[in-house]
This record gives sequence, C-alpha cells and structure tokens, in this order.
Amino acid sequence: MNTVKLQIDDRKVSVVEGTTILEAAKSIGIEIPHLCYQEDMSPASACRLCLVEVEEAKNLVASCSYPVANNMIVKTDTERVAKARRLVLELLLSDHPYDCMTCEKSGACDLEKYAYELGVPTTRFQGEKHAYPLDETHPFFVRDYNKCILCERCVTACNEVQFIEAINLANRGFDTKVTAPFDRPLLESTCISCGQCVAVCPVGALVEKTRRFQGREWEFKKVPTTCPYCGVGCNIELNVKDNRIVRVTSPIDSVVNQGRLCVKGKFGFEYVHSPERLTAPLIREKGELREASWEEALSLIASRLANYKKDELAVISSAKCTNEDNYVIQKFARAVLGTNNVDHCARLCHAPTVAGLVQSFGSGAMTNSINEVSDAACILAIGTNTTETHPIIGLEVKKAVNKGAKLIVANPREINLVSSATLWLRHNPGTDVALLMGMMRVIVDEGLLDSSFIDERCENFDAFKESLKDFDLDFVERITGVPREQVIEAARMYATNKPASILYAMGITQHSHGTDNVIATANLAMLTGNIGKPSAGVNPLRGQNNVQGACDLGALPNVYPGYQAVADPAIKAKFEAAWGCSLSPSPGLTIMEITEAAYQKQVKALYLVGENPLLSEPDASHVQKALEKLEFFVVQDIFLSETAELADVVLPAATFAEKDGTFTNTERRVQRLRKAIELIGDSKPDWWITCQIAKRMGSKGFDFAHPSQIMDEITSLTPSYGGISYGRLENGGLQWPCPTPEHPGTPILHVGSFTRGKGRFIPLEYKPPMELPDDKYPLILTTERSLYHFHTGTLTRKVSGLNILKGEELVEINPKDASALGITDGDMVKVISRRGEVVARAKVTEVSPVGVVSMDFHFTESRTNVLTSPALDPVSKIPELKVCAVRINPVTSNRR
Repeated sequence: MNTVKLQIDDRKVSVVEGTTILEAAKSIGIEIPHLCYQEDMSPASACRLCLVEVEEAKNLVASCSYPVANNMIVKTDTERVAKARRLVLELLLSDHPYDCMTCEKSGACDLEKYAYELGVPTTRFQGEKHAYPLDETHPFFVRDYNKCILCERCVTACNEVQFIEAINLANRGFDTKVTAPFDRPLLESTCISCGQCVAVCPVGALVEKTRRFQGREWEFKKVPTTCPYCGVGCNIELNVKDNRIVRVTSPIDSVVNQGRLCVKGKFGFEYVHSPERLTAPLIREKGELREASWEEALSLIASRLANYKKDELAVISSAKCTNEDNYVIQKFARAVLGTNNVDHCARLCHAPTVAGLVQSFGSGAMTNSINEVSDAACILAIGTNTTETHPIIGLEVKKAVNKGAKLIVANPREINLVSSATLWLRHNPGTDVALLMGMMRVIVDEGLLDSSFIDERCENFDAFKESLKDFDLDFVERITGVPREQVIEAARMYATNKPASILYAMGITQHSHGTDNVIATANLAMLTGNIGKPSAGVNPLRGQNNVQGACDLGALPNVYPGYQAVADPAIKAKFEAAWGCSLSPSPGLTIMEITEAAYQKQVKALYLVGENPLLSEPDASHVQKALEKLEFFVVQDIFLSETAELADVVLPAATFAEKDGTFTNTERRVQRLRKAIELIGDSKPDWWITCQIAKRMGSKGFDFAHPSQIMDEITSLTPSYGGISYGRLENGGLQWPCPTPEHPGTPILHVGSFTRGKGRFIPLEYKPPMELPDDKYPLILTTERSLYHFHTGTLTRKVSGLNILKGEELVEINPKDASALGITDGDMVKVISRRGEVVARAKVTEVSPVGVVSMDFHFTESRTNVLTSPALDPVSKIPELKVCAVRINPVTSNRR
C-alpha cells in the first residue's frame, strides 16, 4: 500500500494512503476532540467537534472523515479551530441537561470532558429544550433521549458492527431522535439486546440498569477476565464495587471479540449474586438436605468413596469449569479412585469432532482462528446456527459477506444467517453425509479438486474416490431433499472461491453418525486444498466456554491430558511416575455408559461437577431413574440444580468471578480467568474442593495453593501446553500447540503437514438416523439453543432480564403442520415421543420446515430431553439429539 507523508502541528508523520487526519494524528499522540468518531466504525462526521485546519482547504474540515494527502499541512489547535469547537459544544449544551452531579456517565462523559478542556461552562443559546420521559422499557438499560447528542455512534454500531439495523435517526430538525421503526419500544424491533449501543454511547443517554446509582466510573475496579458462556471466549472486564459486579464491559482492543459482546456476555451476570446460590455444603439426612460444615461433608465423602471398588465409581467433570479444575478432577478419578470412568459434556456435543478429525488430520480441534473468518472468500456454515450460539463468530461471517464472500448455509431451519447467504441448502435432518458427499462427487467429476495438494499431503484418496460412486445426484436429491442444481452450485462455489472455510457445530455432531459427518467435512476441505492456510480449514464451534479445555486436560475416559492414550504403556508409565501411583490401562465409561451402568447398579457412586444431566442428557426420565439407583451421589455446583436435588451430598462451588484459572476457547486459545470478587458465602473453587477430598482419602499430589501451580503441573505433562504459563498469559492468550516457553502459539494447524503426517481421506456411506417418523410419530423433533439462554438454564434462568426476553419453551412448528393439527400460534401443545411427553407453547413459523419441529432445552418446566433419543454414534458414543420422531397433540387454546 502507498505511504502518505504529511505534517500535523509541525510534526512530520507517514501513514498508509486512505488514513484519515484524526487517525494520523492519533498515531503520533495528538488527540483531536471527537464525539461521533469510534474506532473500527465508519465516520459519521455528525458532531463537527473534530474540525481542523488544512492549509489548502478554505473551510475547516472534519478530521474523522477527511483523508490525508501527500505534503498536507494540518493544524489541530489554532484559535480558529478552538472557537469552532466551543461553538459546537455550546450548541450541544443548549439542549442538554445540566445534571452532571447525578448523571451516571459523569467522569467518563466525553461531552463533559471536552466542555471542561475547552472552557465551555454554559451556553449563550437559550430556547426550547426536549423533555422526553425516561425510557425504562428495556430489561437491561435505560434510554434518556434528553441526553442524546445525535452523534450516531449507536446507530452505526447497530448497523455496521452488529448488522441488526434495529435503530436509526427519525424525524427532522429539532424533533430528530434515535429510535426503532415507528418509534416503538426496542423489544418490538429487531434488537437482540447485545448492548453495543450502550458500549459506544459517549454520554449518559444509554446506561445499564445494574450500574445506576452504584458509583462513579473511577470507583469501579475493572478486572479483565474471560466470558463464562459459549466457546468463543470473549474478553470482558468485570466492573466491581463493594464486592458486586455492577457492569460488564469489553475493551475495543480485545483479541477475540474487539469489544463486541452478545446479550449474555454483556448482561447475563445477575446469577453471580443470586439469593439462590449454594453457600454451604448440604448433606441428605432422613430424606432431606440439611446444611453441614465443610469438614463434615468432605469427611463423609472421603469415607464413603473409599468403600467402593474402582469399577463401581465414576466421575463427571464440567466444560464450565477451568482447565485447572478439570485437570485436578480427572487426576482425582485416576490417581485416587483408580478409575478411568471420567467424562464430561463434550460427549453430548463435540465427541465426534475429536473422534473424526483425529482420524483425518491427527488433531481434533478448530484448525483456524476466529479473526480469519472475515477474510474467507467462501464460508460453508453447516449444522450451525452461528448468530444464536456463537454470536461473535456470526458477526465475522456477516463481515465476510459484506466484503464479498460467498456464504453457503446448510441447515433444515431458516436460521438468521440464511438472510445473508448466497445459497441456502435446506436438507433433511440427518442427511449431512449424503449432502457433503454429493458436493464432493461434483467436485471430482468436474475436475475442481486440488490434485497437487492431494498428491503431496494426503493419502487413501483412491479408496475415498471409489466411495463417491454411491452418491450420484439423483440419490443425493432423494435423500437430502436438496435439488441437484443446488448441490452442483454449492460444490462449484466452495471449490472455486478460495480460501474457503467450513464452520460446523452440533447440527453435524449430534447424530448416530456424527463421526461420519465430521469426517465428511474433513474430506471436503482436503479435496479442495483448504487446510493449513489462512481463512480456510475445518472449524468446529465449541458450545461451552471450556469444552475445548476440558477435552485437552483429559476429562475423557480414554485419554490423559493432551490426548495421550490411557492404553499406551509408555504414556501410562509417564503419568504413574509423575503422580506417584498405579493407573488403570483400560479406557473407562462415557457419560451415557455411566448412566446406564448406574441404572444396572454396576456404577454405585458418582461424583458429578457442574453438570445437570436431568435436563442435558437424552431420555431424561431414564437418566433420573439411573441416578436414583446410585448408592452414593455427590454433586458440586453453584445452584441446587434439578440433578443436585437427587444428591446425598451437595458442595457449593465458586462462580467464574470468584476464582482464578484459565479457559481454552474454540480456537484453542488459552486465556486467563481472574478473581474479581470474594467468595459468596462458604462456597469454594472447584479445584480446592476436589483436592480436599483427595487429601482426606490419603493421596499425595494435591497440595496446590493456587491454580498457577496446577498449570505448572499441566505444562510438565501436556506437550501441547508445554510453553503456557500464567506469566505469559498476562499479555493475552496463547493458542496451542505451544510446546515451549519461547513458542508464540499456533493460530493455524496443519501448515505444511498434518499432525498425523499426511491427511487421510476416509470413504463414507450414508446411514439414516436411528429413529425416523412413522404413522404414530409423524414429525421429526430437532433441538437447538437460544441466544438468550445457556445450556440447561442453571445460570441464565437466574437472570431476570433474560427471562423477559425469552421466558418459556417454544415448539416451533411449520404453518402447514400446525393447520393440519388444528394448532394456532400461542396454543399449548403436548409433544410426545417413544420415551415421554412434555407440554409447551406452540410458535407457528416457517423457520421450521414441513415435517420438522424444533425445541431448545433451557427450561425445566418443559424438559425437552425427556423426548430425545439415546441412540449412540458407535465411534464417539454421542447420542442422537438432533433427530427423533414425535407427534403433537393440542392441549388448549391458551394464547398469550
């Protein structure tokens, strides 16, 4: 790019062509006052406070939008400039409240700051002033139109950053205001409550309700940490006063999310201070749970667990816990209890990712980085409702489309991304292998494959090519329901627009053939050479904040930390030497197998941390019966969840805000979690609790005083984490593999060669879902997640504002199906499967295709997973949560 040289206030500066004067000045430390300018957003040139003199220009120019030119001479601090700026401020103050003493923004208000710096205490201009009523209709923030300066930052953020377009300027002249269409409340617009408008507001017009009258900006302690919700791992700051979180912010220079947050990341933290928090251990006595001391509870657990044989014990860890928590928990299972019966919820979401990608590539993780998505030339988003489940990655996808990328969305449901798609493939649920193999058949038949990449870096191609003969387009169209012309178009689009990135989530993995689905995505990427390159790759989007880290740190029945096989004698010997114990060489049971073993009374005692299987596992009624058969059941959580209500002992754990540690996000980035507040009640960090049980059972190696010491042990045993330390993480996250202290981390996997050496093509065949519709159960039920809630609702259902935005389960049903069943939008319906039934409210919508209904699983009042199928993928042992057969009966016409 060309360089431009200019002079600003007698200082010479060189910048890239296209840079604005304001940006050029900023690069050499010269601050130009501004109210409407916001980094990374298009300049609005609305406030005119950034006016400067340019020697060759007759009039003052807006530096936020005026581009630099060679030999330009700029003056930012002349009397003419100062006079113009003071005039701008006076005009703004002429219709602005003088309530700085009680304004929430005082001390951080840009208008207040510049009025002080430029010496504008009042205004000469008197006249009519607005007197809008305070708008408190939104559950999370208030809008005070009287303080709005019409800078348009909120409008630009909504349109350009979040791509929502929920607000804009309305009316003209004195009546101009920022509003939703037809001046209706935000909740009646397309607003998704992300809070980006609040984050960019330079004055007190938009303020979070939780921080009102909680103190001035300088009174808040800002603690940088990592969001505890989805796998994106957004960088956030907890604003704390008097041991309470009063607000969440995110710096614009944050590596993962650049200051952008979703509704849960911005506002979903009320649960930390919920009165329903567990604050003391509970012990069941005479059928009731009573409070107990830590000493009593821990001693009871230690003595009871010691009485069982190794194969009668099992441990379930948590993807919501830190890396350090998970490491200690799996070490406890193996070194203390003597069993590899340890697993966590990855079994229910991304077990096929590990099982499939390890076979194809040698590593079961996202191959590329989040910030590369926006530079892809083509994106195939299959089995992912990205804007709902991974909103910040969804923004990267939309950014790519705005830059000209082709977007192929493959999803049975008309999800939000469809509106941005170049091509939408509406395939039947459970037919992903047929669709992807059909695309690959076209790519091979038309010679669109990358032959040199295949020859140099891959193996077993001929066998794979032979398997494509079973996927002629007539077969593919019949199985998937996608017209052959669209399959051909998708194949050509993906193969000819490089780099091409594949994004997938649980729409790919949660099937009885989930591992085959994952392998199909790997085959497609290798076939076109889209691996080991920027903005390409196969990118599984992990569902929970630390599901990647929990897998990495060995909370799995067949591998130690770093995916080192428990059945490998050399690996076993390595961990035995490190832990000073004898270890089992046999892989343990998965979550689903643990449940069944409990039902059969083979597993008799279970230690469960941070999970709620009564809502998260399929065939949940059977799960409840299994847990009720346990002889001894310990649950460690922050709330008395539906599952915890069955426990013999309940241990109160700390939230993410009350402890130190690390999370590993979906792009393999290990990031710090920092303690922001003191422990609530008598709750304790998970790692501490597990260590105390281990020590009471007489085991050594659990004398950790701080999570950083646990990380030191992790790095000594886990090659991919070998170079990671708390010291290095102070300056930001590191992406594994990071094998040595000098290693910079690995943004892109498989550059030059695959982890396994050569990428392996694997032949596939189409396998239908295990349960299909019939006369008795004529509809397919598929499951999803809501933007406004998380997992089983244990956290988000404790946030009142999120319950306002979505307060109940909805059965989304196509109008044709609803009409045939006599169901109207808002009716209560009964959904029935071979395993059980639930009652919920119908939402009649064309988002669901004919023959398919959809529910999420966040609401205990309507336990969706009572219905779902426990049929397993034979390789990864994941249950088929995405397809089961149901029928729907109207209950009553009980509309809201």
